[in-house]
Amino acid sequence: MTPYSLAFYMDVVTTGTVLGLRYTDSPDRVAEVLGPDFGENRFGAQSLGYSYALPEFFWDRDSVGSPWAGHHFTLQVHRLAHRKHKVVDEAIRARYGRFAPRLRFEKLRRLLERRGVPLLEIPEDSANAPYYRTFWQPDSQVAVSVIGCHGEYRTPGNLRVGDVYTIQAPLTADAVAWRRERAAA
Repeated sequence: MTPYSLAFYMDVVTTGTVLGLRYTDSPDRVAEVLGPDFGENRFGAQSLGYSYALPEFFWDRDSVGSPWAGHHFTLQVHRLAHRKHKVVDEAIRARYGRFAPRLRFEKLRRLLERRGVPLLEIPEDSANAPYYRTFWQPDSQVAVSVIGCHGEYRTPGNLRVGDVYTIQAPLTADAVAWRRERAAA
């Protein structure tokens, strides 16, 4: 993997942003930074998503006349393994260069720990365990989903155990506490 793509992932996990974009930024701001080439997904009149293949941003609103409120963003890291040319947005590629088809979790974790940015394993949703494992960065509220073991129809065949599946923000401390309570019950 190029050091540039690793730098991108490290920046996202450390800051909880994508090129400085927070999950709370407006759809207009996201399009301003990442560009107009996105897939728009609407779920009724109150939910909106912009897909740039690798990053996706999501918003909700109370009613049609209300402003959009940021809900979360997800980096669909697993899509890189398909080796499609347009997975990495031009704005990201311009800053960070080429991206490898896989991101090995242990390499990312080791580099983050050297910077003093720990990733803590938290309980996985029972629907996804043991196929996926989740690691959380408390300061940035970023979650990293990793392939835990292979399962037919459960995990992508083109990823290996230990590959990063997605990176998402935010995962709040309350949500982590809820996961821990459920796992202990």
